[in-house]
Amino acid sequence: MVTRQVPNPVELLELMKFKKPELNGKKRRLDSALTIYDLRDIAKRRTPKAAFDYTDGAAEGELSLSRARQAFEDVEFHPGILKPAPTVDTSVEILGGPSALPFGIAPTGFTRLMQTEGETAGAGAAAAAGIPFTLSTLGTTSIEGVKAANPEGRNWFQLYVMRDREISYELTRRAAAAGFDTLQFTVDTPVAGARLRDKRNGFSIPPQLTLGTIINAIPRPWWWFDFLTTPKLEFASLSTTGGTVGELLDAAMDPTISYDDLAVIRDLWPGKIVIKGVQNVEDSVRLRDAGVDGIVLSNHGGRQLDRAPIPFRLLPHVRKAVGDDFTVMVDTGIMNGADIVASVALGADFTLIGRAYLYGLMAGGRQGVDRTIEILRTEIERTMRLLGVSTLAELEPKHVTQLARLVPVAADATGALAR
Repeated sequence: MVTRQVPNPVELLELMKFKKPELNGKKRRLDSALTIYDLRDIAKRRTPKAAFDYTDGAAEGELSLSRARQAFEDVEFHPGILKPAPTVDTSVEILGGPSALPFGIAPTGFTRLMQTEGETAGAGAAAAAGIPFTLSTLGTTSIEGVKAANPEGRNWFQLYVMRDREISYELTRRAAAAGFDTLQFTVDTPVAGARLRDKRNGFSIPPQLTLGTIINAIPRPWWWFDFLTTPKLEFASLSTTGGTVGELLDAAMDPTISYDDLAVIRDLWPGKIVIKGVQNVEDSVRLRDAGVDGIVLSNHGGRQLDRAPIPFRLLPHVRKAVGDDFTVMVDTGIMNGADIVASVALGADFTLIGRAYLYGLMAGGRQGVDRTIEILRTEIERTMRLLGVSTLAELEPKHVTQLARLVPVAADATGALAR
C-alpha cells in the first residue's frame, strides 16, 4: 500500500533548482556542444555553404574520408579492471619538445575564409593548451603573425615545394628565423585532388559574389560582415588569386618533387623535419633510413587521392616495420579523443587534428577552437580512466582491436583472385 501525503512546499523548493541563464550567445552556443560533431553542426549553420563545404569535403566520392572515420568507429577497447586511474597524465614528448596533449593542430590552408580570426585563433588556442600549432604554406596569416600569436609555444611549419623553388626556400628560411622548431615537408600533393564540392559550389579564392552566394549569405550576415570589414586575405605563397582552389594548387605545385628536393630542404632547415603524406610501409622505412626525424601517416584528410590507404589501419604495420625509436604521427578522420587514444595504443607518438579544429573555429572563433581542444581533452582523459591507464606510455596494442569491415581480397601467386 502506497502512503501518500500533501506535497510539502519546502521540499518542492528543494527540487526546483533553476539554472542561471547564460546571456552571452557565443558561450551558450559553444557550451551546448558536447562533441566535435556538435561543433560541426553549429559551423554548418553559421558558415556559407561554399566555405563550409571546402572544409568539410574531400576528393571525388569522399570515400577516403568516410573510410578513415569509419575505421576509428570500428574499434573495440579492452579495459583493465581494478586498475584505478584517478588522475591521468596526457602529456607527451614529441620531436624534442613537450606537448600537454597527444595531439596538435594540423596545417590548414585558406583558414581565414572559414572564420576571420583564422590561424591567429588556432595558434592562440594551441598556446593556451600547451600543444603545437602548424601553419600551412597556404595559410592566411604570416609566419611572423603566427609567432606573435604564439610567442612562447611550439610552432611548426608545413611546406609545399612550389614550381618556383625559391618561394619554398624563402618560406623555410623565414620559419626558421621566427623560431619554428619543426618542418612538415608535405609530399602527397603533386597535383590537386578533385574536390567536387568546390566545383559544384563554384568556390573560388577570393569568394565571388553571385546570386547563389548572396542568397546563401542572407541567414549568415556575420560571416560576410567579418569578411568585408577585416583586412584583405593574403597568402604566404600565392602572389595571384582568382580561381578554384584546385586551379590555384595546380598552378603553384610541382609534380616533379623528389628526394633531391628533400635533400635541399634538409640542408636549409635547422630543426626537426617530418614527412607528411606517407601512405605505405616501404616509404616509411626508406624515409627512416634517409635520416628524417619522423613521418605523418596521412592521406591529406581524404582530399587528394580518393580510395587512398587509411592511415589508422596502416599505423600498426608501419610501427612494426620502423621500430620503436622512430617518430610516427597520424592524421585523417580524428573526431573524438577516443580516436587519439586508440592511435597511441597502436603505436602513434602523436596525432594531428584538422577539420575538428576548423569546425570549432567556424562555430565560434578562438573560443570555438578552445572548445574543440577541451572536448578532445575530456574524451582522452575519460577513455584513459575507463581503460585503467594513468599515462599514455601505458597504452598498448592489447587495449585495442581494429574490427574488420574492409578486408582485402586474397590473390594467389599468379595474381588471380583466390576462390
